[in-house]
Amino acid sequence: MGSPDRLADIYPSVREVLDLPAVREGDAVVRAGAGSLDRAVRWTHAAEVADVARLLKGGELLLTTGVLLPADDAGLAQYVRGLAAAGVTGVLVEVGRRFDRLPDAMVDAAEATGLVLVELTHEVRFAAVTEQVHARIVDAQLAELRASDEVHAAFTELTVEGAPPTEIVRQVARMSGRPVVLENLAHQVLAVDPSGEDLATVLDGWEDRSRAVRVRERTGYDAASGWLLTTVGARGQDWGRLVLVTDAPPTVRDSMLLERGAATVALSRLVERDRESLERQSHRTLLTGIIAGSVAHTETMARAQALGVPLEGRALVSVLVRLSVWPAGPALETQERLRDFAESVSAAVRDIRAVGLVGGVDDATVGALLSLPPREDVDRVLERLSVALAKRAATGRVVVGADDWVMAVGSIVSSVRDLRRAFLEASQVADAAPSGDEGVARPYYRLTDVRLRGLLHLLRDDDRLQTFVERELGPLLTHDAQHATDLVGVLRTYLASGRNKSAAADAAHMSRPSFYERLHRIERVLSVDLDSVESCLSLHVALLGLDAIRR
Repeated sequence: MGSPDRLADIYPSVREVLDLPAVREGDAVVRAGAGSLDRAVRWTHAAEVADVARLLKGGELLLTTGVLLPADDAGLAQYVRGLAAAGVTGVLVEVGRRFDRLPDAMVDAAEATGLVLVELTHEVRFAAVTEQVHARIVDAQLAELRASDEVHAAFTELTVEGAPPTEIVRQVARMSGRPVVLENLAHQVLAVDPSGEDLATVLDGWEDRSRAVRVRERTGYDAASGWLLTTVGARGQDWGRLVLVTDAPPTVRDSMLLERGAATVALSRLVERDRESLERQSHRTLLTGIIAGSVAHTETMARAQALGVPLEGRALVSVLVRLSVWPAGPALETQERLRDFAESVSAAVRDIRAVGLVGGVDDATVGALLSLPPREDVDRVLERLSVALAKRAATGRVVVGADDWVMAVGSIVSSVRDLRRAFLEASQVADAAPSGDEGVARPYYRLTDVRLRGLLHLLRDDDRLQTFVERELGPLLTHDAQHATDLVGVLRTYLASGRNKSAAADAAHMSRPSFYERLHRIERVLSVDLDSVESCLSLHVALLGLDAIRR
């Protein structure tokens, strides 16, 4: 039923029982345990036998005339101690049948154990006492049940509606009439409702105050701070606490309310994450079907419309966000990272108030099909999307730097029939687009931006391109492999700097003499003149071809 101090929130206290009409008839006198009169009475029990303690569960108020109690003081003291050990709340003894006055042995033992010992100086109808006490208990239980139903109905409605944590916190504050704060494990406030109090006062020095409050149980009361706290989490992963700021010891209803609020917040977060995951899964399935050409056009339009993305009469923009740098790891970890990155892309699309399908399409690529109004400035939308994604990627669960991904865009189309071609075009652009360390990165790339890189990417499986690359760079690649040097990197930096040796040396973070010496070594290994424009052009094409082949 709960601990004795919490039972007082539901059941009548000994003090309240002594004020009942049936008890007042006995002119009750408290002989011991006056400090425990506010203890709760869970039930009443009339018994005369001396060993009744073994039959009790705790919280009972015992009624007796004492006619069968031990005759000696030691036995009476042991009787009282046994009742206290059993958790009995108090004992009402009617004198006149066995005792004219309660023996000192009983009074002393009761005072020592904190047991309420009451002397009824006049005859009392025990049945009437029991009836009145139990009526109070039943009323209290019904009131608790009604309160529980009210809480259950309120938070069930919030759950069904998919209410955010702020709304749930507001409901807890409204039903408790006290300020409520939701914090994370770093003691940062995620949501708060001051319940009419000054917000600045409620949150003043919150982190320091919160760190000082610790409770052992998942739900507990800290008297020093006046906080009732409960842990928030689901699936064995706790991520925060819900705090009820109170100026008095909380009631059982307060605890129930706070715990139900915490459970609803945890479920809300869990459902939100699952909803997003299901949304991403649905988007991914449709996107991969479009790219593979395995979904009929009419089905594509119907499924997209059902997902809230209309495709008819819209400007359709195929976007692939390719991760150029990705840490190696187990396959499951890689999939989880890609899912998190897909959420970042989806959030970026929402940030710019665009509508589209977003989902992972392979192990390193997130696809997005943007559905824009026909007269929308597509370039402006893509620029805003790039900026929003950079912010999201830098602060997401998996941090991705601005140089670690490229955004490739296919041709803008108006028909679902052309989407597969547009995505394939975007894929070619993503493959050919330079990474962040190969020059100044663009917000996004189209086919016209990759130019020669795009052509060489299309020819990457051609034996003639591979032969050309090997003829131009083979000796230098072999030299680097044998001597653990990076002359290919030096050559790349030199050509990327427009054959400006000073600028190239600075870009390579090398002294000019050292950089010049490496250029001379390249000339000897390749038997070329780096002052020759034609030679440098041929080597540059070979380097771009090497990138295409390696990718």
